[in-house]
Amino acid sequence: MANKDYYAVLGVEKTADDKELKKAYRKLAMKYHPDKNPDNKEAEEKFKEVNEAYEVLSDPQKRQIYDQYGADAVNGQGGFGGAGGFNGAGDFGDIFGDIFGDFFGGGSRGFGGFGGAQKRGPRKGADIRQHIGITFEEAVFGKKVNIKVNRSEECEECHGTGCKTGTSKTTCKTCGGRGVISEVRQTMFGSMASQRECPDCHGTGEKIESPCSKCGGSGSVRKTKTIEVNIPAGIDDGQMIKLAGQGEFGDPGAPRGDLYLWIDVKPHKTFKRDGFDIYMDMPISFVQATLGDELEVPTIDGSVKYSMPAGTQTGTVFRLKGKGIQRINSSSRGDQYVKVNVQIPKKVSDKQADLLKKFAEENGETVNASKKKLGQKIEDFFTK
Repeated sequence: MANKDYYAVLGVEKTADDKELKKAYRKLAMKYHPDKNPDNKEAEEKFKEVNEAYEVLSDPQKRQIYDQYGADAVNGQGGFGGAGGFNGAGDFGDIFGDIFGDFFGGGSRGFGGFGGAQKRGPRKGADIRQHIGITFEEAVFGKKVNIKVNRSEECEECHGTGCKTGTSKTTCKTCGGRGVISEVRQTMFGSMASQRECPDCHGTGEKIESPCSKCGGSGSVRKTKTIEVNIPAGIDDGQMIKLAGQGEFGDPGAPRGDLYLWIDVKPHKTFKRDGFDIYMDMPISFVQATLGDELEVPTIDGSVKYSMPAGTQTGTVFRLKGKGIQRINSSSRGDQYVKVNVQIPKKVSDKQADLLKKFAEENGETVNASKKKLGQKIEDFFTK
């Protein structure tokens, strides 16, 4: 590190205060720590550089000497083995405690200390996710429905303890009831101790020697329960309802998990939904479009009358305000949009054809429509 820029190593300005130095060092030390980069020589060298830079800059006296004379001036007294190094008084005890807490799950008590892992408490039950199918109308107006959920329930035999009647849990011999076991690893700094969850009792500190015959020691059994669900008016396809406390059974003393219901809305044959608005197509005749008419328009509330003006073109969209879907937890509603499509008849009678020709003539149009029947068309084809 001779003549190297310690400020550049930590990525800080020369005016950086102690707080900025500590923050930069902590970030880089965690990034390049050997435990996070096993068998990575480059990361190990970076880690050494970061530590040396912080060890000098975090000491006011060494920092002053470095600022005046450079890295060579402090290498003799500020290296890894120098006074005030990693075993010195400085800030390393506190900052390493934070870093090793991130690595091992708790605060470190110095280089030979143990992490802060603790015996875990009762675990909340797992959540359940399930789909529920409802009709378009049920989504629009809401409804109370009953659904069946297969979930774990407290064992009636042992009342959730998992122990055979007349017995109880015993202290785990592996961890002595602590729920954690200690491990010591050799690092570049010497022996490093940490803690992890006990593999025998899974962090509870207790073991079941005589399991319940009905639940096998789990404390719960599988059952199918019927639950009433309130479907709110206005819910849409793909949305979710959360029922707190209706999930799986947890450890004794812990709450149940939650039940999440994903809503699948069946499509409607007439209406289509977009948010809280409703869209539909409505066929009308040529005469209705030309002369105008009072239409009977279906809505989710029943049919309503709409006065369509004369000369309405196919593809025209008109709005029925407030005839859409009620917004959830609100009295306001969306709108309904109706698109009219003019239907052209595929067949007309001779009388109807004559009337249409007269209409065209009155309109200044010339229509050369053929009235020949199929037999006449075939005869004309072969006699040409």
